Amino acid sequence: MGIHQYFRSLSDLENIYRCPGKFKYQEHSVAEHSFKVTQVAQFLGNVEEQAGQTVNWRALYEKALNHDYPELFIGDIKTPVKYATAELREMLSEVEETMTRNFINNEIPKEFQAIYHVLLKEGKDDTLEGQILAVADKVDLLYESFGEIQKGNPEPTFTKIYSEALETIYQFRDMNCVQYFLREILPDLLAEKGIEKTDLPALTDEIKARVLKADS
Repeated sequence: MGIHQYFRSLSDLENIYRCPGKFKYQEHSVAEHSFKVTQVAQFLGNVEEQAGQTVNWRALYEKALNHDYPELFIGDIKTPVKYATAELREMLSEVEETMTRNFINNEIPKEFQAIYHVLLKEGKDDTLEGQILAVADKVDLLYESFGEIQKGNPEPTFTKIYSEALETIYQFRDMNCVQYFLREILPDLLAEKGIEKTDLPALTDEIKARVLKADS
């Protein structure tokens, strides 16, 4: 009992691997993903701040570090399954929230429970920090799928993941950090060795054209 169990559970996140059931050249654990998302969110936050936005850095770091902790209880469910229906997504969210709440009530000392109910709740919200988290999460997913495609992984799932991640990033295209990503970072990613022989350049152009058409 106590915070000891929470500290122990952090190691368990190292053993939960993302995109289960698919061949991968490089595995990525939930713990690794959380670290990378925090690093990406840190950069995106700096872009927003330089553009004149006020960033609540404590909130941003807390959201990024903790955003996938509830996967300790239900694992990393495949995205197509998780988003198959709105009802299923809502049910899974309720299960995550219930199990996380029970864990906090049973394992976290009472004087810290209110804090952890905030720390471990869904961090993707309408705040600037919540939106930065949503983008950072998809940027890391984009890079994970990109890495598999660059290595020659023939599994079509990774092309689909790349497409879904980029489409979600485009949904936040009014944000300064997303404009920077699309203008400065994405072209460098597509200029990587061997990518010109894949479907990614054409797929990226297709998504961009679809977004521009929707904006017109």
